[in-house]
Amino acid sequence: MDTLLGEIAACTICAENLPLGPRPVVQASAAARLLIIGQAPGTKVHETGIPFNDPSGDRLRDWLGVDRDTFYDPARIALMPMGFCYPGRYPRGGDLPPRPECAPAWHDRLRAQLGKVELTLLVGQYSQAHYLRDRRGRNLTETVRAWRDYLPAFLPTPHPSWRTIGWAKKNPWFEAEVLPELKQRVAAFL
Repeated sequence: MDTLLGEIAACTICAENLPLGPRPVVQASAAARLLIIGQAPGTKVHETGIPFNDPSGDRLRDWLGVDRDTFYDPARIALMPMGFCYPGRYPRGGDLPPRPECAPAWHDRLRAQLGKVELTLLVGQYSQAHYLRDRRGRNLTETVRAWRDYLPAFLPTPHPSWRTIGWAKKNPWFEAEVLPELKQRVAAFL
C-alpha cells in the first residue's frame, strides 16, 4: 500500500491539464472498512492536501455520523476521488469534471489493496457513472432513489456540496430513508 500511495503522490499523467499543477489527494489503508469515492478535490482541498477538508466534508461527516478523527483515520475510511487532483474551473464558474486519466490509472490497483472494505459510498454522478455504468438511473436522483438496488457493495449519494441543500428539500426521502441506513451501516463496521 505504501508503495502504491507513493506512486500516486508522484503522478503527473495529466499535469499539463491541471491549472494548479498535480497534487493527488487520497487516503487509504488496507484495514479500511468504508471506501468513499468522490469527484475531485476543490481548491481548498488542493491547498491543504486533506480530502473533504471543506464545507462539503462537514456535510458528508454529518451524513455518516462520524467525527473528524474517525473520518481521517485511514484504517477506518479510505477516501478516493475519481480524479485525484484539482481539475480547474469552467469560465462561468463551477469546477470542471474529474480528469478522465485518473480512475483508469489508479482505481483498480488501489481497490485491489482495500480487501476489507464492506461498503463503497459513491458520492456524486461521476463515481456512480463509472462504477454502476448501465445499472444507474437516468439521472442522479433516480440513482440515489434506487439505493437499495446497489447494496451491499455500493450506496450512491449526491455530492454533499451546498447545492445538495436544495436537492434534499425536493427529495425528503434522502434524509428520511437513506441517511439513517447509511449511519447505521457505518456505525456497525466502524
